[in-house]
Amino acid sequence: MKPAAVGYARAGDVQEAVALLSQHGTDAKVLAGGQSLVPLMSFRLARPSVLVDLNRVGSLDFVRDEGTSLLVGAMARQRDVETSPLVAEAAPLLAEALRHVGHVTNRNRGTVGGSLAHADPAAELPTLVTGLGGELLVEGPAGPRSIAAEGFFVGPFTTAMEYNEVLTAVRLPRLPAGTGVAVEQLARRHGDLAMVGVVAAVHLGPDGSVDLVRLAASGVGPVPVRLHAAEEVLVGAPPTDEAIDDAAATVAAAVRPPDDIHAPGSYRRDMAGLLLKRAVKTAIQRSEASA
Repeated sequence: MKPAAVGYARAGDVQEAVALLSQHGTDAKVLAGGQSLVPLMSFRLARPSVLVDLNRVGSLDFVRDEGTSLLVGAMARQRDVETSPLVAEAAPLLAEALRHVGHVTNRNRGTVGGSLAHADPAAELPTLVTGLGGELLVEGPAGPRSIAAEGFFVGPFTTAMEYNEVLTAVRLPRLPAGTGVAVEQLARRHGDLAMVGVVAAVHLGPDGSVDLVRLAASGVGPVPVRLHAAEEVLVGAPPTDEAIDDAAATVAAAVRPPDDIHAPGSYRRDMAGLLLKRAVKTAIQRSEASA
């Protein structure tokens, strides 16, 4: 199928993009990498009146070390971020998660900000940012503001941004050296969005116990879910199978996945617990190997 007729406006900077969105109202859509929006338009599931193109806004294409955090511009291409030595050192879970996003051809064009603003509850980047407790930086007519990840995603394909705000960057806390990371997913085939996914980051202290853990799940509700209860079980505990089993047992109470055409909710819930075990064990092994 072909998209319906649509207007087009190219923004030269963030302020111009905000002005264009304000001018055209809620029927306008931002065009970044187009890896989600263009297929939706082709199937006429999305019919914006105007596309506001950000591809000439070079100020949004960067990866920056802020000392205690990593700042990634919204227009940074996913493949560039995935292969960045700085990302591998400061936020290895981001690089790990990006390897599961579509295929390399998608990541060559797709942007970090585009995936986050699309807010698919099954997607890797919203889950990663939720799990790490990141923050999203947006700019609108009233100026810039930041939104915590757990408040940014408010429903399927829905964020806390206003219609005339632009996502400019995402800030992720720097993980300590020696943190082990892992992504586990259940998908029908490579490149598909996962029916269920879990991201994990685990750091072991000098005594061998867990002193940092970050966990989140995708595909188990209307938004990505930070698994706080499972984190609390693991922090301060030795990295034993019993502790991991106890953490996985909390998942059933934390998620309420619906039934759909792909799987019943009870299956997704059980798989979330199983994938958490696998992800945490892999992250622990990687942390131990780096010690």
